[in-house]
Order: sequence, then C-alpha cells, then structure tokens
Amino acid sequence: MTGWKRSVTIWPARDCVPLVVASKRLSQEQYTEFEQRYNAAKLSVTDRAAKVSAVVESLEREMELLCLTGVEDRLQDHVRPTLELLRNAGIKTWMLTGDKLETASCIAQSSRLVSRSQNLHIFPAISTRAEAHQELNAFRRKNDCALVIKGDALEICLRYYELEFMELACACPAVVVCRCSPTQKASVVQLIQRHTGKRTAAIGDGGNDVSMIQAADCGIGIVGKEGKQASLAADFSIIQFCHLARLLLVHGRYSYHRSASLSQFVIHRGLIISTMQAVFSSVFYFASIALYQGILMIGYATLYTNMPVFSLVLDRDVPAKIALTYPELYKELTKGRSLSYKTFFLWVAISIYQGGILMYGAIWLFEDEFIHIVSISFSALIVTELLMVALTIRTWHYLMAAAEIASFTIYIISMAILKDVFDREFIQSLDFLWKVLAITLVSCLPLYVLKFLTRRFSPPSYTKLT
Repeated sequence: MTGWKRSVTIWPARDCVPLVVASKRLSQEQYTEFEQRYNAAKLSVTDRAAKVSAVVESLEREMELLCLTGVEDRLQDHVRPTLELLRNAGIKTWMLTGDKLETASCIAQSSRLVSRSQNLHIFPAISTRAEAHQELNAFRRKNDCALVIKGDALEICLRYYELEFMELACACPAVVVCRCSPTQKASVVQLIQRHTGKRTAAIGDGGNDVSMIQAADCGIGIVGKEGKQASLAADFSIIQFCHLARLLLVHGRYSYHRSASLSQFVIHRGLIISTMQAVFSSVFYFASIALYQGILMIGYATLYTNMPVFSLVLDRDVPAKIALTYPELYKELTKGRSLSYKTFFLWVAISIYQGGILMYGAIWLFEDEFIHIVSISFSALIVTELLMVALTIRTWHYLMAAAEIASFTIYIISMAILKDVFDREFIQSLDFLWKVLAITLVSCLPLYVLKFLTRRFSPPSYTKLT
C-alpha cells in the first residue's frame, strides 16, 4: 500500500477527515467532448442523476496527486460514556452518516457505539438480488456483532429482502449506515417505526439531519458548528451530545411517571364523583336530583382538588444521580407498566369502590336532613382525594405539601361561608367529624394496606438502590 493510501486509511482513526487533492490537464478537444457529454446527460429525461455522475466519474481518472490534507473532526466530550449509558439502558443506536466506510467504522469503534467485546461486520458492496441473498445468509450466521453497511447496498437489500434485512438489523446491538443521503436517513427512521412499532428518537446537528429529525417520534437537535437548522427543526435542543443521557434517563423517566400519575388521577377525580351520583340516584329511585349544587362541583374541580392533583408533576421516583448511575432502571419504562390497560382498569375499580363507599356510608350514617348527606359525603370525598394524592407521592416537594394544606384550608373556609350548602351547627359537632373520618378510613385504609403489602413483598427495583 502506498503512503497516501495508508494515510487515508489511518487518519479516520485519529479523528481526522482525509481530503485528497488532485488535478488533471485537459486539452481543448477533451474539454469540448466532456462538455458535450455533460450537457447531454443533464438534458436526459430518464436516469439523469446517474448519467451525470457517470460523466463526471469518467473525468476523474489518471489524475495527478497534489497533496493529502486532514481536517480535525474530534468527538465531543463524554460521547463514549453517554453511548455506554444508552446501551446499558436498553436503547439501541443506529448511526446514519454520510461519511465513507472507513471513517464511519472508526467513529463507531472510537465512540464506543460498539462495545469492546463486539465485532464489526462490514456488509460488502452488492449490485444484484443474488448477491444480496448470499450476503444476508452470511450475516445471519454471525453472532453479537454490529452491522456496517453502505447506503447503496442498503437500498438493494430493502428492495428485495426488506423484512429479512430488518429482522437481522434489529437483532444487532448497533447498526452503522454510511454514505447515507438525507432522504435515506428519513427513510430508515420510518422503516424502523414500521417494522418494530417502537418509538424512535433522531439526534443530529446539521442541515442534512433535518428530514430524519422530523420523521422520528422525538427529534433532538444539537447546536453545533454546522448551524442551528437541526435544533430549530427538533422537538428538543441540546448543546452537547452528552446531555442526551440526562434528557432521556432523567427527564424522560420523570415525564413518563408524572404523565401516568396525572392522567390516572384525572380519571379518578372525575369517575369517583360520577359513581357517587349514580349510587345516590339508584337509592332514591332514580330521581333526577343533583347530589351537589353547581358551586360545589365548580369548587371540586378547581379550588379543592386541582392544586394537589397537578402537583404530581413535581413527583420523582428516584433521584437523578441514581437514574444516571443505574441506567438499567430505564428498561422498566419500555414495558409500559405505569400507564397501561391494567393500570387504567385498576384506577377505574378504585374509583368505583371509593365512590360507592363514600355514598353508601353517608346515606347509612345520616339521620334526618338531606343537607347532612351532602356535608358528610362531600367532606369525605375531599379528604379522600387529598389522601390518595398523598399516598401516591413518592418524593415530597414543599410545593406538594403547600398544595395539600392550601386546598384543605380553602375547603374549611368555604364550609363556613356557604351557609346554604352546609349546616354550620352540624359541621361543628363531633358527630359530623367521626362520620367523615369513618367513611374516609373505610375508603382509603384497604388501599393503603394493599400498597404496603405490594411494596413489602414485591418492591420496585429502584427501591433497592435508594
């Protein structure tokens, strides 16, 4: 191997992009012939791009080497540990790049996209269906190795063996697609979505990554030297690649758990009062009488329960340091256990149980006046809702405690103000107090016992680390 060929091969491993500069002298006749063929190719109706490329390649022969340059293109800080964290978290990474094969392979190894114990399988150049079938069978016999494939070879594989190729590629720990055009990047993202049915995140820092970022479920743009096109087109914008670990493993985890808790409590808050109205109507022969007046319904949806329920967006199941130290915890999120059909029907059952207990208890314990049913049942409802929020919280924040105290205080004040709704003499008696506490205890205590036993005998994995 000559010296310049050796340098072109070695420099990518040293974080340099090689650039070969060469020249060729053309006579007037040669230039005239080239110009005619080039113009004819540009005017072609079919396969214009291929014909233009063939004419240009015919000129780039027998050239004189002038020099060889290397442009430094080092990885950002902490790229290697970030990719290792993502790999340990169960996130599979595909690298889609326009670099040449040697450069892409060196970057995949130096960035730890491929672990030290894994090998690279370089998919050879192919042009026919038979060659694609042969190489896919050869790759099928490889175990635990990352795939490196060029864009043109990928096109041929997808044209004839799309399903087989995607099954093999998705089983790989990592995939590198080099010489990939912006359109191909977006097509690969859509292909992964279609064949796996999983969520995809695309990370890029240049204008050629915009189509890929917009095609993914979550687009992440890095503000870099190539401009802000990627960050402006993305859903999230970060400064460095290393921030990706915290974005996914910490903020992604918190966002998922908080969204699950908030949506379930919104369902619980609406269904429990609907159950109480249904029980009340059934007991009183389905009379068309509203259990609570409009002002109580408005207060229930706003002042009395709104702040505690929405304070769940501050909840955290594990500290950020634990989530980054043990990325394996992220694998549990991919199972979707926090927000599923099981949890939905569980909260529906809890709402029906508590609504029935609150209403039947108030009817059974009241004595003579209808207004006492309203006072007992609604007060027990508010206390139950506040207790359920408190039992759901994993890590207390001072704003959560403030929301609970403020909501309960507002309700106590409103009981004194709304004389037409509450009997002031009755709500100041011990009879009212013990009835509300008894009904609330029956509605919440069994759920607390079940939660305690579950955490005792089948605790979540993160509780062993905190």
